[in-house]
Amino acid sequence: MKIDFIGTSSGTEPFEGFRHTSIGITYKNKLYWFDTGENCSYAAHVKHGLDLLASRAVFISHTHMDHIGGLPNLLWNIRKINGLPATASRFTGKTLDIFVPGKRLMPAIRKMLSCTEGGFAINFEIRENSVQDGLIFDEDGFKVTTHHNNHLPKSQGKWQSFSFKIECGKRKIVYSGDIRDISEIEEISKGAELVLVETGHHIPENICRYFRDMGFAGKLGFLHHGRNILENFKNEFEKARSILGDRVFFARDGETYR
Repeated sequence: MKIDFIGTSSGTEPFEGFRHTSIGITYKNKLYWFDTGENCSYAAHVKHGLDLLASRAVFISHTHMDHIGGLPNLLWNIRKINGLPATASRFTGKTLDIFVPGKRLMPAIRKMLSCTEGGFAINFEIRENSVQDGLIFDEDGFKVTTHHNNHLPKSQGKWQSFSFKIECGKRKIVYSGDIRDISEIEEISKGAELVLVETGHHIPENICRYFRDMGFAGKLGFLHHGRNILENFKNEFEKARSILGDRVFFARDGETYR
């Protein structure tokens, strides 16, 4: 298992060296996307050397722009790379599953892409899936279980924002997405090797104390950084380290976790 931090910024104005939030998890030669912030496919392909044609599924926590802005271009780049002679149409006939809360996003993206070259005719399948609480993906040892949070209110009786429990074989990772309160991910974080938490709406020191006090034994990684972190990265990191030591890190674009 390898985690690539493709984008680690929240929905701020552009900051040099930071893109909006996107994570890529490679497991058994397949690539799984968790949120797709701006330019995620460019950064993955050029900066990280990831194989876009290894993409198996995309999981969207909620449909704010800093989490979905790169999704149309990701689909376009998969189509583009699949058509190059050197790649020998490796994605032809394959299925890309996209899990997204609500029903409005994917029709809008398809309509936009239909206005581009060739009407975005493709020779692979883009399969749209709804998101609800519980196990939503289970394939070849890779499992994703969703848990709603209160970052967004319900719409037409359905939750619109989710956190993820990710299992790669025996390894367990949690990705918070955007959350209103840290208690929303306490239960799914128990026993996790790594919990990835957003800082855009929270103070890392407080989160570190919360996890310390709940007896969490794994590592805590922060991403989706807001202005306070982006402008005071070193100082805020040292505050977090004073609580959890080497069990905490602040992710930056381009970094990996294995």
